[in-house]
Amino acid sequence: MDGADLEKLKNIFQKHSVVKSTDGQIISVAGGKSSWLFDSRNALMRPEALQLAANIFWETFEKEYPFQICGQETAALPLIGAIVLKSAEAGKPVNGVFIRKSRKPDGLQKIIEGELNDEKIILIDDLINSGKTMLHQIEILKTAGKKIDTIFTLVRYRPLDSYEFLKENGIKMVSLFTLEDFGLSMSKRESKIRSDFQILWYFQSPNPNYFYRVPKSAPVIDGQKLYFGSDSGYFWAIDKKDGSPVWKYKVGWHAKGKSIFSSPALWNNFVYFGSYDGNVYALDKNTGKVNWIFMETDWVGSSPAVAPDLGLMFIGLEFGLWRKRGGIAALDLKTGEKKWDFTMPELTHSSPVYDEKNKVVAIGSNDCKVYLFNARDGKLLWEFQAGGEIKASLCIDDKRKLLIFGAFDGYIYMLNLSSGELFYKFKTLAAIYSTPVIYENNVIVSSLDKKIYSINLDTKGLNWDYQCGGRAMTTPLIVEQSIWVGATDGVIYEIEASSGKLLSIFRTTERITNKPVYDLKSKTLFVPTYANEIYAVKV
Repeated sequence: MDGADLEKLKNIFQKHSVVKSTDGQIISVAGGKSSWLFDSRNALMRPEALQLAANIFWETFEKEYPFQICGQETAALPLIGAIVLKSAEAGKPVNGVFIRKSRKPDGLQKIIEGELNDEKIILIDDLINSGKTMLHQIEILKTAGKKIDTIFTLVRYRPLDSYEFLKENGIKMVSLFTLEDFGLSMSKRESKIRSDFQILWYFQSPNPNYFYRVPKSAPVIDGQKLYFGSDSGYFWAIDKKDGSPVWKYKVGWHAKGKSIFSSPALWNNFVYFGSYDGNVYALDKNTGKVNWIFMETDWVGSSPAVAPDLGLMFIGLEFGLWRKRGGIAALDLKTGEKKWDFTMPELTHSSPVYDEKNKVVAIGSNDCKVYLFNARDGKLLWEFQAGGEIKASLCIDDKRKLLIFGAFDGYIYMLNLSSGELFYKFKTLAAIYSTPVIYENNVIVSSLDKKIYSINLDTKGLNWDYQCGGRAMTTPLIVEQSIWVGATDGVIYEIEASSGKLLSIFRTTERITNKPVYDLKSKTLFVPTYANEIYAVKV
């Protein structure tokens, strides 16, 4: 390649892309301060830099023609455009496509834009740091039946042998510069993050709805089967060992492209769930046959909470009436008979939580209130006004007698269970669409600000927070000393519960909006995506 062009491009990057802390405050992805930043976009928006990059690329790869190029939005887009134009000028037109960070929710709902052909693929990006972005693209292209031949980047942050996925996937890499070329270096080498998980099996329900990027029906397991609902209206029971369907049940007609968002609950030989056809179902978990159906509502997005000691099941309800929009009902576990109910002025998508010790049940609603009831008779004990809608469920800390939940105003609320008085609230930077969980003396919660928070319930202080690569709306799963939580970047993160340190990642190609489930006996993690997929992963 032309050494003069390389030197010119390097000088442009040095002048316009290398930013030091002396030039202004630089915030890292973890929220702390950084001493430098490499802002390649500031250079690549300049025609001379883009033209130089395209010329160098073409000089490097012209002899390998024919090929096609691909990259992920946003930084790769100007490079792809410049190279496609350069190839046309050279009389050797190159096909260009790009990968979205996440699937488009409307229109054609594509995750790959453009049309891939059978030519070999050169993956393009401005820089490579940890390689997570590249791994995301590799997995998406694999699902399209394509393999990457070479990765081309302008700047490489780490030594070449740091990228083990290159050898694992048989991919070559070409980088024009390293950090050292600009007098920069990584402050410290990250400890190795595990990502080489074995996928035991994969299952997908047909006709997923990509429009709703929200928590849907999360799976539950028993000794033999995994159960979950889908957008197509099928409720599935599949074999835990191999992912084969054991039985399926089709619910009734549903509006607005929604069907089963309710996560199931198990008791004895029954599985319970709600549906947007307006019904609550109790099915025989071995055969899928109907035990009973409760039909007194218009929609059910809430998930059931069972109280075996009372013989009851609690669930949130939604209505299409002007003065009656939401509520909660207590149903007999064996017969579905309604024992009591309570009406609320707004839709109630939140899922109830039952506390066996105190025989109380709590639920939130879109009226921004939390309600606590006597679980036996439905007597309202107290209500609390929050600052935003409550969409997810709540958790109870019996040790401190606290009711804890997140709201759309970005606060994590902690209330005195007996009185409903505010004990403490913690502010995040975005709405909360997940259920908090208790780990030792801490509450763990995910937020749409892309962070996972650990808050000490005794000191009311923040232990740590971890920045995900996408919005976090999944309820965290505690497995021994680890927290597993998914995000809309299609990654499920394993985080050390005591420190917030990242231990491992498992990557899918679709958003993860639901809580995973773990089978302790087989050490298998079942990872759901919003596309009605289930990955069985050996941990």
